[in-house]
Amino acid sequence: MNFSTIYKKTLLEDVIPFWEKHSIDLENGGYFTCLDTKGNVYDTDKFIWLQGRQAWTFSMLYNKVEKNKKWLAIAKNGIDFLRKYGMNDKGDFYFSVTQDGKPLVQAYNIFSDCFAAMAFSQYAIASGDEEVKELAKKTYFNILSRIDNPKGKYEKNTDTRQLVGFSLPMILSNLVLELEAVLDADEVEKTIDYSIHQVMEVFLDKKSGLIFENVLPNGEHHDSFNGRLLNPGHGIEAMWFMIDIGVRKNDKALINKATQTILTILDHSWDDKHGGIYYFMDSKGHPPQQLEWDQKLWWVHLETLVALAKAYEQTQNPDVLKWYNKVHDYAWSRFSDPENGEWYGYLNRQGEVLLNLKGGKWKGCFHVPRAMYQCWKAFESIETKQ
Repeated sequence: MNFSTIYKKTLLEDVIPFWEKHSIDLENGGYFTCLDTKGNVYDTDKFIWLQGRQAWTFSMLYNKVEKNKKWLAIAKNGIDFLRKYGMNDKGDFYFSVTQDGKPLVQAYNIFSDCFAAMAFSQYAIASGDEEVKELAKKTYFNILSRIDNPKGKYEKNTDTRQLVGFSLPMILSNLVLELEAVLDADEVEKTIDYSIHQVMEVFLDKKSGLIFENVLPNGEHHDSFNGRLLNPGHGIEAMWFMIDIGVRKNDKALINKATQTILTILDHSWDDKHGGIYYFMDSKGHPPQQLEWDQKLWWVHLETLVALAKAYEQTQNPDVLKWYNKVHDYAWSRFSDPENGEWYGYLNRQGEVLLNLKGGKWKGCFHVPRAMYQCWKAFESIETKQ
């Protein structure tokens, strides 16, 4: 069986049916994400960023795979919940709410907002709902207005060491493409240029070829826990966003630079003893502050498969294919659960299942289906050319 068929089949016959069957809250709206191995709900709290991610997933599938009315209804279930319970009076999105929508944790950063904006945009395309389209645009500009101080009054750090984080420029490089249908062309180009500069010039270290999680405002590194922090999965995921932008702009140099960065990060972050990609690393090899640094996570490996598939589609670089096969063999043999459906999220360093959940506070209906779709399409293109 070729790769495109494996990904398509897994997406449509395994992953999506798992979430359709177990996660929909028909009584209150929205989705349950805390699901055990077999899909039983073990906690009913709702995490707003995961609500947005799942509404995005089903809207995207409706737009790009099949005009399936069931998928549109599932998307609407999340969109309606987000509109009704997801945000405060200012339009900032909460982190979490109860099953029936009462706020639990305040809007302390803007990642909930980013995924709500993505969901609104895809759903507006799917449904033609003008109100949702306006809400996507409004949420996007609300994100931009908070870009220099994303946590607002919830920021814990003082001004003594002003490190700038990679997460926001990284997510903007994908968010702006997601919202292209609702934004003016000038706004799209401006944000794309900003993202390329930030990701490829500021956070990509010229000397090591690695992406740092935090830099000083002038782009230099600080010799501290946060200043030395590497998150290999983040860096690699950002590179497939850059490849998408490179394709859109017909920028071969950007595609090649992103491809080389993927290979450099993988060379640095692959666990030679047990296999798999480390979750966190210290750029100088000191003990990282994150105690979970050596765990192997589902999203890191899935985003790597997407990045490698896209890089190979664009470059046909044999080193990329070699790495793809290595990561594919590791990930599919350890995270995938064909018996019960979906993928496990968390392995220990040795590659054994650490938590047997299929969803929780951080894992929902997003990375697995998105990666299945992206890899399916990349390999479909690769196989057509061969």
